[in-house]
Amino acid sequence: MVSYKELGLVNTRDMFAKAIKGGYAIPAFNFNNMEQMQAIIQACVETSSPVILQVSSGARKYANQTILRYMAQGAVEYAKELGKNIPIVLHLDHGDSFELCKSCIEMGFSSVMIDGSHLPYEENIALTKKVVDYAHQYDVTVEGELGVLAGIEDDVKAEHHTYTEPDQVVDFVSRTGVDSLAISIGTSHGANKFKPEQCTRNADGILVPPPLRFDILKEIEKRLPGFPIVLHGSSSVPQDMVAIINKYGGAVKDAVGIPEEQLREAAKSAVCKINIDSDGRLAMTAAVREVLATKPAEFDPRKYLGPARDWLKKLYMHKCESVLGSAGKA
Repeated sequence: MVSYKELGLVNTRDMFAKAIKGGYAIPAFNFNNMEQMQAIIQACVETSSPVILQVSSGARKYANQTILRYMAQGAVEYAKELGKNIPIVLHLDHGDSFELCKSCIEMGFSSVMIDGSHLPYEENIALTKKVVDYAHQYDVTVEGELGVLAGIEDDVKAEHHTYTEPDQVVDFVSRTGVDSLAISIGTSHGANKFKPEQCTRNADGILVPPPLRFDILKEIEKRLPGFPIVLHGSSSVPQDMVAIINKYGGAVKDAVGIPEEQLREAAKSAVCKINIDSDGRLAMTAAVREVLATKPAEFDPRKYLGPARDWLKKLYMHKCESVLGSAGKA
């Protein structure tokens, strides 16, 4: 058993309380490798933002759980080396079983998500409570989920949205004891969050998705005043990155994300954690494709992964400063 406190990490409790009071959201950036982790820490140190390092089940398998533990510890020390001891959380994204959550807690995660949203309501409650009861013994915070997001992200797949029912949230939170709640109000996983027929086109011919259901969010806030709310699937899918990918041989078609102005509005509410994964994937892929296409003789991984890290850092700084409002809050 490795305690996250030994690694220099924090859980989300104080972080979320400050975010709700301050009217901003904490960035939850997914990472799979060293360059992504470096970009996240560089961006959050330079903007003085707290951060959640987010690991999916697929990323954990890819990177190896032992290496991840030392990467998280390295992230804490790297931030100090860069000049700022920012609060850093290591969080399991979309944990699908008690066993996975337990394993992550034992390997130094400071926060876990148990996603029972695909289960019948009572089974979701039972599974979530089991994880909460175990995690709280070690002061690890737990995120649950009500409602289902459409789209694809690693092992998480769903064809249709199921919006969160405000009538269920008080019962769910009180019976499970979760520390935060992921809700479904129209965000979606992946880079192709919506089908073209679900969108309209603006004057420039760019697809515009249907607006988020802020009415549902407001109703949930009314039922659970001051309770931490989480938005998954909140990448904005920058069209300049999509264009670069496609220019250099990619085939990312009809990619559309959540407009940043809607995320800004959400961040001022009880939404205190906003998950961003696909935007980072797009930025990294765009940078790598550009280098390999314009310098075909290049074969040193540092020469294309270095620019990918730089592009990621720029993207993450933009999110902290201009979208989530977390800059200066560390």
